[in-house]
Amino acid sequence: MDGRRVLRSVVEDLLAPLADLVLPRVCAGCGGPGEVVCPRCARWLTHPHLARPRRHPEGFPPTVAAGPYAGPVKPVVLAFKEHGRAELAGPLGAALALAVVGVCQAARDGPGPLLLVPVPSSRAALRERGRDHVGELTSAAVRELRGSGLDARRARLLARRGRVADSAGLTAADRRANLAGTFVPRRAPGVPPDALVVLVDDVVTSGATLCEAAAALPVAPATGTVLAAVVAATPAGARPPVTAGPGVITVRHGRWG
Repeated sequence: MDGRRVLRSVVEDLLAPLADLVLPRVCAGCGGPGEVVCPRCARWLTHPHLARPRRHPEGFPPTVAAGPYAGPVKPVVLAFKEHGRAELAGPLGAALALAVVGVCQAARDGPGPLLLVPVPSSRAALRERGRDHVGELTSAAVRELRGSGLDARRARLLARRGRVADSAGLTAADRRANLAGTFVPRRAPGVPPDALVVLVDDVVTSGATLCEAAAALPVAPATGTVLAAVVAATPAGARPPVTAGPGVITVRHGRWG
C-alpha cells in the first residue's frame, strides 16, 4: 500500500466518528438508525441460491446470487449503485463473496486461484456515477475471500466497446440483441490452467448481460465453463439455496455497521 492510500485510510478512520455525529448512519434497506445495513436487512443477503432468469437465455452461465433482488436488498443495492453510498461496498462485497463461494463449491478441484472478473459498465454509466461500482464490489469481495484464506484475485479480462440503447422496457431477447458484441477480451496475462474464472456483477435480471460477458471470456481451464456470481437476482429466478458446507469458507460479516 502506498503512502497516499495509507494517509487516506487514516483520514477516513479519523473522520468516521465525526461523520456519524453530523450525519448519523441509517440503514440503506429500512432506514433504521445506527448501521449502514442493519442485521435484519443483512440477513436477506446470506442465502446463496442458484439464479436463473424466467426465460432462461442460451449461454447463461451457472450463477449464484447471495439473495433476492427484493425487500430491503433493492434499496441497498440502489443506494450503493446510484446514490453514492460507497460505504456499502463492504457489506455488499461480503455478500458477493458468499455467492462466489456458492458457485465455486461444486467446481473447486485443486488449489488454483479464484479469478473474479467484473462485468464492465458502459462509459456513459461510469461518467454518470463517477465511479466503477462493480469494480468496487469485486475488490471488496476479493478482500473478504483472501481474509478467509482463499487465493482470490481481481482479473480485468473484459472490456466494453460501442454504445447500447437504454434497456428499459426491452424484452429479454431484445436486451440480448442490444448487447451483442458489447464485450471483448482485454489483453491480459494468460489464465492459469488451474484457475476458476467467475464473472461478477451486482444484479441479474434477464441474464442478457451475463450471457454476453461469458461468451466473450475464454473458457476457464479448470471447469470447462465460465461461472458467475452476483449480489442479488430477481425473485422469479430463485432456486433452492446453495450451502458452502463445513470448513469451506467463513466470510467475515463484521463490517455491517
